[in-house]
Amino acid sequence: MGLCLRAGQAVFGEDACLKALRTGEAGLLILDGDISENARERYEAAGARENIPVVRIRPGLLWESTGKPGKAMAVIKGGFTEPMLRSLETKGSAERE
Repeated sequence: MGLCLRAGQAVFGEDACLKALRTGEAGLLILDGDISENARERYEAAGARENIPVVRIRPGLLWESTGKPGKAMAVIKGGFTEPMLRSLETKGSAERE
């Protein structure tokens, strides 16, 4: 996640993430495990509408990996999307929504 951020292939913040989902820019949405129920539902609904995978990771992992506060990170479509999704799922760090 940190490498993705440094490469400029990630966006944070509710407005930026939802915009990336709506415009088709996002290829993956990562939610921190301690995100509020309402925010989680909002993100999952947006991901489902746009057919974009949404994964939830263990609480605090987003902060640990990126050094950025926030509860959601949208990964821009491209080279990082599939490897990141596979990595999160194989390491058991994520639950697919």
